[in-house]
Amino acid sequence: MISKLLLVLAPILLLSGMVIFSWERGAADSLLQRGKYLVTFGGCNDCHTPGYMFGKPDMNRYLGGSDVGFAVPGLGVFVAPNLTPDKQTGLGNWTRQQIVTAFTTGKLPTGRILAPVMPWRAYSRLSEGDAQAIAIYLQSLKPVENQVPGPFGPTQKVNVFVHTALPAVVYNGLPKLPSSPVN
Repeated sequence: MISKLLLVLAPILLLSGMVIFSWERGAADSLLQRGKYLVTFGGCNDCHTPGYMFGKPDMNRYLGGSDVGFAVPGLGVFVAPNLTPDKQTGLGNWTRQQIVTAFTTGKLPTGRILAPVMPWRAYSRLSEGDAQAIAIYLQSLKPVENQVPGPFGPTQKVNVFVHTALPAVVYNGLPKLPSSPVN
């Protein structure tokens, strides 16, 4: 009697386990795709991929950290960091929750507050599910070894290109380069 019952129940249990596994995998794939969508739509690539600011993003180092710093008057120059899961130069030693906390509150695991140029205040309005999806996606990327320099304090010498906002009077006083057609 027990052996007949097992013959009937075993395939049912096996099939239900496969359905649950398939559903969980589908949910994980869905979160990964949602994270990719949000990272793309949020423009993370714009600041965190080398070459992007020069019009030639290095997609082999996608989200591997910038080669341009952002000047914030009175605070210094900040280079967008490596968002890949590289353990030496990226987020590889961070937990998913530490990643979410950083881009939704501006607080790094070290206690440092992100520079104002990072739009964490806008990301603080993400749903918990969307924030988790972004972290899951970032953790799924190919690790890129790229240690970005900085941050640089307001009196420190900078060794990267610097993106800055200047008052018109200062900009207009800069030396002019020979003109060339803009592509």
